[in-house]
Amino acid sequence: MAQFELVMPKMGESIMEATILKWLKNEGDPIEAEESVLEIATDKVDSEVPSPVEGTLLKRLYNEGDVVEVGKPIALIEVAGDNTGDSSNDQTTAVQDTTPVSTGSNGNYNAPSPQPQVQVQIQNAATTLNKASANGNRFYSPLVLNIARQEGIDFNELERIAGTGKNARVTKKDMLAYVKQRSNGVSTAPTPQVQVQIQTPPPPAVPQSIAPSAKITAPPITYDGDNVEIIEMDRMRRMIADHMVMSKNVSPHVTSFTEVDMTDIVNWRNKIKTGFQQKEGQKITFTPIFVEAITKAISDYPRINSSVDGYKVIVRKNINIGMATALPSGNLIVPVIKDANHLNLIGLTKKVNDLANRARNNKLKADEVQGGTFTLTNVGGFGSLMGTPIINQPQVAILAVGIIRKMPAVMETEYGDVIAIRQKMIMSLSYDHRVVDGALGSTFLNRVKHYLETFDTSAEW
Repeated sequence: MAQFELVMPKMGESIMEATILKWLKNEGDPIEAEESVLEIATDKVDSEVPSPVEGTLLKRLYNEGDVVEVGKPIALIEVAGDNTGDSSNDQTTAVQDTTPVSTGSNGNYNAPSPQPQVQVQIQNAATTLNKASANGNRFYSPLVLNIARQEGIDFNELERIAGTGKNARVTKKDMLAYVKQRSNGVSTAPTPQVQVQIQTPPPPAVPQSIAPSAKITAPPITYDGDNVEIIEMDRMRRMIADHMVMSKNVSPHVTSFTEVDMTDIVNWRNKIKTGFQQKEGQKITFTPIFVEAITKAISDYPRINSSVDGYKVIVRKNINIGMATALPSGNLIVPVIKDANHLNLIGLTKKVNDLANRARNNKLKADEVQGGTFTLTNVGGFGSLMGTPIINQPQVAILAVGIIRKMPAVMETEYGDVIAIRQKMIMSLSYDHRVVDGALGSTFLNRVKHYLETFDTSAEW
């Protein structure tokens, strides 16, 4: 029998950790291939983790409620296998003899006794860069591990052995040479640790008069006896709070506003919404119309569709629009419409309705809340005139639409100016002033306004 190490999966490019919500299997339970073992949650979405192999759950390495880094082992699964060959060639597979097993915090490698199909992963290695490890951990083959076990070489001693294999891996030859030296009383010097530093241009000097003198912290809170109610933030609210604070610290926010005349769109929607639902089986809201206008404006001004990496601007070619969606719990989630510029209004309507419905019922998939390049939030749905939204990192802009309401407006006619009742909406754009200046931000915002006010109302359903 061999052991397979189930690791915390990577749920997206910006997700570095996840919380274990619930174990679906107990130790000793049989597991079928692709059967869910546990439920996890990130700041984006809840998901189940399936087992890629069939076997028996041998050990759960974390408890419910624990936060685990991506790539860390979370469970050991015992599987059938008889691979016993020398695997010191740096190859790793799912179940064969190079399956990694993590070391414990006490420095002892957690390998079952004489199982040649198990590989040990030792933390804080020196110069190893293995393609199967994103954080630079050092790996050992089962053959090397067996030699170490037979010779009584503990974790600290094993870590000091210099490797001559690929990426400084310790090979069978290294182990035999070390054992010979060890028996002759010759010690091996510790493997020197290599620290790689990436040089970046220094930030501009900050004048002494405006440089911060101390870390900014929140003032202490005093509790007025029994006249308060203390509510603990749930997991999602804590993650939202941390994400928002991070965004404000990372990006200098600027917000521009404009007013949009939505009269033609409102009248058109009122005219066609019944026929649209009968024909397409979908309710048409204003959201797909907003998304369509945004995608057109991004095509005109692609720099809005970017991210910042140090002093580099990463302009995204895919236009993936996130739409902030309120959940019944009061929290917020942002499902993403991928390649929104390739969908017509009917396609956008179906996608918007599908994502919104599944978001409210906690049925979104992990990749449906990842990869957004621009975000839309509708503060008008809750009666707000306007909003100054916080940028959804690592994006550089977010657009908010306010409530559509009847307003008196001055209109130019062939007979002169008149005052008329119009359906008006205030629209705002928050953007990262590191890469989006006021000219670009305002021009983009007004281009969205242009596409809304010139919307083709001749379509019939």
